[in-house]
Formats: sequence, C-alpha cells, structure tokens
Amino acid sequence: MSLPVNDIRRLSDLHPKPQDINYQYGTAGFRTLGKVLDSVLFRVGILAALRSKKLDGKTIGVMVTASHNPEPDNGVKLVDPRGEMLESSWESHATVLANTPSTDEFISALQDFVKTTKIDISKPARVVYARDTRPSGPALVAALEDGLKAMSAEGRNAGVTTTPILHYLVRTINTKGSKESYGTDTEEGYYTKLSSAFNKLMVGRPPRPPLVIDCANGVGALAARVLSRYLVNSLPVELENTAIDTPGALNNSCGADFVKVNQKLPPSLTDLLGPCQRGCSLDGDADRLIYFYLDEHRQFHMLDGDKITTLVASFIVELVKTVGLSEKLKVGVVQTAYANGSSTKYLSERLPVKCVPTGVKHLHHAAEQYDIGVYFEANGHGTVVFSQPAQDLIFSHQPSTPTQLTALTHLQNILNVINQTVGDALSDMLLVEVVLAHKSYGGAEWDSLYTDLPNRLVKVVVPDRNIFKTVDAERRLVSPGALQNKIDELVTKYSEGRSFVRPSGTEDVVRVYAEATTRRQTDDLAFRVAGLVYDEAGGDRSQRPKEFL
Repeated sequence: MSLPVNDIRRLSDLHPKPQDINYQYGTAGFRTLGKVLDSVLFRVGILAALRSKKLDGKTIGVMVTASHNPEPDNGVKLVDPRGEMLESSWESHATVLANTPSTDEFISALQDFVKTTKIDISKPARVVYARDTRPSGPALVAALEDGLKAMSAEGRNAGVTTTPILHYLVRTINTKGSKESYGTDTEEGYYTKLSSAFNKLMVGRPPRPPLVIDCANGVGALAARVLSRYLVNSLPVELENTAIDTPGALNNSCGADFVKVNQKLPPSLTDLLGPCQRGCSLDGDADRLIYFYLDEHRQFHMLDGDKITTLVASFIVELVKTVGLSEKLKVGVVQTAYANGSSTKYLSERLPVKCVPTGVKHLHHAAEQYDIGVYFEANGHGTVVFSQPAQDLIFSHQPSTPTQLTALTHLQNILNVINQTVGDALSDMLLVEVVLAHKSYGGAEWDSLYTDLPNRLVKVVVPDRNIFKTVDAERRLVSPGALQNKIDELVTKYSEGRSFVRPSGTEDVVRVYAEATTRRQTDDLAFRVAGLVYDEAGGDRSQRPKEFL
C-alpha cells in the first residue's frame, strides 16, 4: 500500500506554503503568527497520521496553541502516545516537511520520509486534537482536518480545551483497558480523577481562604470554572480575567508570563487581592502556574516554579520517609539554568538536583530517571513523574503503623492529583494547595523556605539568533567566541552575580538571565550583558537595549 498521493495533492493545493517564510519545529512545536500557519497545520495533520501508523495505530495528539504568546500568534505541537512530547528525531522531519516549497516537492519529501522511516501505510491512523481560544484556531483546525482527511485518518476533535487536558486524553486513550490505565478518556474523567484525590487529601484540614485565580483570559478560564464545581466543599476560588471572547484580552497584562517577567500583579488584580491573600496566574493554555501574595504592607511577593519545586519536593520526600520507603524510592529534582541560585542551594542540601537544557522534553526525560522526579521551570511549567515500579510499590506497600498508613494514603492520592503527562497549571495548583493545607502554610511561610536572589530575564532582538551556541545545559556560550569571556569578567564585579545567554527556541530573540544580591546590581548586570549580546550580534546601535534603571 502506498501514500494516497491524489488525495494529498488535491487537498495540499488548498493550503499552499508562503514562499518567504521558514518554519522550525522548536521546543513548543511550530509557533509564529497564526495567519501564516495554514500550510503547516495541513502538513502536521499528515505527519500526525504517519506518526500513528509508525506506532501501530496508537493515538497521536495535536494541540493548536501559542500558550503564553500574544493573541495574534498561534502554533501547533504533536503529542506522543503516553502524553509526552514528540520524539525528538521527528522534530527535524516536521521542519523539513513544513518547508517544502510546493505540493509536488511536499509529496516527494513524504515518499522519501515514509521509505526512510519504514512506515507501513496499511496501518491505521488515529489522532485526537484540540485548540485554545485564539480567534485563528478554527481555521487552523480546519486545515489540520484536511491533512487527516488526506490520509483517511480517524480524527477525534476534543474541541476547545487546555493543553494538559489534551495530553491527558492522549495517554488515557492509549492506556485504556491496560494495567497502566491512566484514567477515563474524557474531560469529565480528568476533572473527576484530580478532584477526587484532592478532596480526599483535604479531609480534616481547616477551611482555606479563597484562592484568586488569574485565568489570563484564556482557555484555563473554562477549565477552572468546571473544576471549581468539583471542589465546592474543599477549595473556594475566585476566577478573574475570564474574558475569553474579548478581542485582544488573551495574555494581555495578565497571566503567568506577565507576572513572571514583570514581577508584579496583573493590574486587574491590584484592588482585588487582600493583604496575605494568596493568588495564582495561569497562562493562555493553562500549562504554566505562578503563585503570589501581598504581605501586610501590600508588597508583592512572587512564588514561581522554583518555589513550587521546593514546596512540592520537600513534602514528597517527607511522605516517602514517613512511609519508610526512603531506601527504595529515590526522589530527585531537575532544573534548568533559569532556576534561582538560592533554590538550587536549598534543594541540593536535601536531595539530588540535576541541571538540563531549557525545554520540557529535557526536563521530563531527566525526571524519568528517578523513581520520583520533580521538575518545574522557573516560568511555572512542571510536574512530578513517578516511574511505573514506584507506582506499583506505592500501591502495594504494606504499612506497619497508623502513621505510615496515613502517609501512604496521602502519597497515593497525591499521585492521582498530579497530571504526569505534562506541566498542568490546574493540577499543579491543586498539588500546591494540598501541601499548603497539610503544612498550615500561607504565602509568607512558604516564601520563607529560602530567599530568592533578585533576578532579571531580558529579551534581546538580534539579526540572527542562530550564531549563539551553548554548552553545559545552556549555561555557557561557545559561540560567538569571545562573548563568554566578556560575560565571565562582568559577573565577577557583582556580589553573587550569575548570568547566562541562550537563543530562544520559539522566538527570534536571545534571552539574557542575570541575578545578584540586590535588585540594582541585578538590573545593571542584565543591562550590560544584554548590551554585549547586541553588540556581538552586530545589531543596529539605535535598537540597543536601554538601561533598566
């Protein structure tokens, strides 16, 4: 059996590739302006069908989203059968197929690809797909569906939903009826699994004050509203920034990325959040989570992914120890270079910590090397991963004391609160709330576990980000040649100074991270490193980064 060339040609001609655009499948899939993604979505539909065939008809996921990006952007990424990111070797294939200039060249590239990867075209193809709330979503989904139609693939439209729910559906569909069943393959199954475990963990805990949730005017508003109905007796919530139908509102001066980058409350919450009241922000597709609170003087304090890591990892280690499984279950943390130096120091004194390059696929893979792996990027994207042997042990272990039984039950329920397939803002929110309730912590007590070094993340627009090459988990540059030495020399002039530079995997920018003991020093270091980057890249001097102070 061969490729259905006639069907592919007929439908491909409806989705021609723009001649002046080069697409790249990066850490978040394809991502750019939604108006130029039509051909990409069609070709991704075909690629998803081929991926399914390659894996003997396993269901592949496709998510149409641009996450925390501005509303005009959109994107698409593929999800492998266990809810994990697309196998990295296929990323380059996706890039090649997306960039073939014409229908004939696309078909030729497909035929070469099928032959090289030894795909049996006679196998069935199954794909589940969803989108976020962006206005460009429906047209892009229609292009995706044409790609599926060209391959006669079986498609399941999951509608408008969060990225984590799509990942959950992929895993539950593929494990249905097996001993590794992950749950019921419906949105209701998702809400029921998480909320049931959460409600059990909250039994006997004092009532919690309401949690303010900034929904970024995105799809998380829909999911949070549904989830809140399952938590009516265990977690009161106040949903804000829920204007999903208001043009231009998505991620605009709100959401997890706004809070993390600007290190301040969304303006819409300024008069809503009371002293010592905790709140959190989701991003546009609800896979990132940032917490915050105002102290008694109404000063803003951010609790980012690093803070979530320390809270969650410490609690899990405590439960494992109480159960008596410390010798059998190795708990480890995975971070990136963006992790605050204070968090790394705090964690390293308590459990193994590994640093990997930026990107969920790197973090997730490294976390899977532990029995229980905890990872959260500083931007609030993360989860906890339990190996199958660890899960089997947690559910088969026989405790010898009532205290051990209680701790073991908590561990079992925590395992079900967590969405292990991908970072999930709502799942992670429930996990945080469990730990806060069990530790009787408010925002201030949580924040006091360690003190963050002031930090600054800066985007520098350069003519060509590809000239920047990194090693050592992206913490050091090897190209341009002299730049790393200049950065090293600068860093020595600041107390506890640290800075690194890396090209973005999703945008045409270079990112500069800096930290030091004071805000003034941090901003000055970031500004000077950004200037070095811009000068080294040969940018227009009039566009050189301006001083922050």
